[in-house]
Amino acid sequence: MDSRALVVAEPGRLTVETRPTAAPRPYEALVAVAYGGICGSDLHYWKNGQVGESVLRSPMVLGHEIVGVVAAPAADGSGPALGDRVAVHPAQVCGRCGYCRRGEENLCTALRYLGSAARVPHTDGGFAEHLVVPASRLVPIPGGLGLRTAALAEPASVVLHGLGRVRRLGRRVEDADVLVTGAGPIGLLAVALAVASGARTVTATDVFDHPLRVALQVGAAQAVHADAETGVPAADIAIESSGSPRAFAAALRALRPGGVLVNVGHLPSGGVTAPLHLTVTRELTVTGSSRFYGEMPEALSIMDRDAGRFAPIVTSVFALDDAVAAFQEAADAARSSKVLLSFTAPGQPVDESGRR
Repeated sequence: MDSRALVVAEPGRLTVETRPTAAPRPYEALVAVAYGGICGSDLHYWKNGQVGESVLRSPMVLGHEIVGVVAAPAADGSGPALGDRVAVHPAQVCGRCGYCRRGEENLCTALRYLGSAARVPHTDGGFAEHLVVPASRLVPIPGGLGLRTAALAEPASVVLHGLGRVRRLGRRVEDADVLVTGAGPIGLLAVALAVASGARTVTATDVFDHPLRVALQVGAAQAVHADAETGVPAADIAIESSGSPRAFAAALRALRPGGVLVNVGHLPSGGVTAPLHLTVTRELTVTGSSRFYGEMPEALSIMDRDAGRFAPIVTSVFALDDAVAAFQEAADAARSSKVLLSFTAPGQPVDESGRR
């Protein structure tokens, strides 16, 4: 079987190529991809040919935020059945290293991620009409949740992992005042999930008006322009999702004594200058959060219970053949939030229930 896929051939050049789909091994399933969300890492590979230290050295299929329908279940009987709607867990881990053995698979020394140039050969992603993956990496989508909103499952899981980092420090999101710096897709999901977790108030900041409007739609009590001199209230928990040194510094300043900052955004690799003296005088805790591993079922369950809160985060859907326009829109934070690609073959529409 051949399948069309979106390939970053080199920095600045996306191509739609027809590639053979691998024959599934007994423990693997074939997924007919419905939607794929464009992530910041996809944009970086397209624009710059690298994400941090991961450098594009050969053409690679992009994409790791994937949902679809099982077109052929695993022959060994494992995993979801034919026709089941699923989200694809994008990580592949060894299961043997010390991190895996203690339940920190997201830090696995042999980690591979769909659509990543971190290793050579690169790991092709899921921006394709069909995808073969181990059945164990397929997570069923609850019956009441549409595929379009379910496409947020991967980034929502990243945020849940960050909130879990707060809880591992013995702090509660419930009844806390939460600040989210950066209202891109991750930041908007942080707003929605903090509200769903019982936060007392959630404030979002950003440099653009569009994401601030969406932040209010998904539950923020306040939306503050990042250039404002005042207006950011004191917080117990800060979630830094922008990767901006300025936002990181602002989050530190907003924290009350004893507060926690979770850094989800990727700060510049050259380091940042920030008011870290506050970590001593206010006894603050700063922690990082990298990807996720076991949170996807919970993320889907939360979205299923309150789908209307999460739906506004998806602002547009483009066909595969319009991928360049989709990437251009996704790169413009002033007018878009999460942009999806649709991989439904012409003449085979997929509705929100997943039926063809």
